[in-house]
Amino acid sequence: MPRLLNVRPRGGGRLLLGIVPILILILIYLASSLARHADNPADKILPTVSAMADQIRTMGFQADPVTGEVPLLVDTVASLKRLGAGIGLAAITTLVLGLTIGLLPVVRASLGPLVAAIAVIPPIAVLPILFIIMGLGETSKIALIFVGLTPFMIRDLASAVAAIPEEQLVKAQTLGANTWIVMVRVALPQVLPRLIESLRFSLGPAWVFLISAEAIAADVGLGYRIFLVRRYLAMDVILPYVAWISLLAVIMDWALVSLSRTAFPWAHPKRIR
Repeated sequence: MPRLLNVRPRGGGRLLLGIVPILILILIYLASSLARHADNPADKILPTVSAMADQIRTMGFQADPVTGEVPLLVDTVASLKRLGAGIGLAAITTLVLGLTIGLLPVVRASLGPLVAAIAVIPPIAVLPILFIIMGLGETSKIALIFVGLTPFMIRDLASAVAAIPEEQLVKAQTLGANTWIVMVRVALPQVLPRLIESLRFSLGPAWVFLISAEAIAADVGLGYRIFLVRRYLAMDVILPYVAWISLLAVIMDWALVSLSRTAFPWAHPKRIR
């Protein structure tokens, strides 16, 4: 009998194993919803599938009579713009500072402690400060995502740069490479896959920071809509919005994985199945 450690699902078996837990959760929800509505047809905590489907049609395919816009569409566009700007700025800053801190001992000695100190500050705690300094507009929301992600990503990338074998750096300098060439030709190609991986792991916190900022001060966005309807216990709107956010996050994660595998196939060795 093979050890469980060596059992590797393939093809349809792997797909089935991934689908089964999702189906179990859906069945548990459906059973719970039906039970609650059997006792109380007006129950709002666990809405029926038909109620959520009605709200999806209303929010996702019908224009608001006041604004003339489709709520789900404008909310999604607004949130993705903020998220993209925050993540993009964080990635650029991480690439520059992570490389220099990880590669240059002088920079590591000067900026390393500062980055480590900032990284332990809860980003949500600085949200009021950002609102006071930058106002309630788009800048403060983007800044929260940037502040929340960048210190951790810098520390991660700097560690990856510092882990590059010393022999590679010595050989490059022996062949005449200066600091800039070592950084661009030796360190940069090796840490780009790590940057993408760091972005993947930062997607969850990025969504948390975005929704927190939108919930406090926004007039459009996925987080704004969720906190707007919560006062009415509109779970038939909240649950589809949460599912939509989850789907967007999965798509973004898949896109980053595909980018990494396409651009840096050497960083993803094939495992024996």
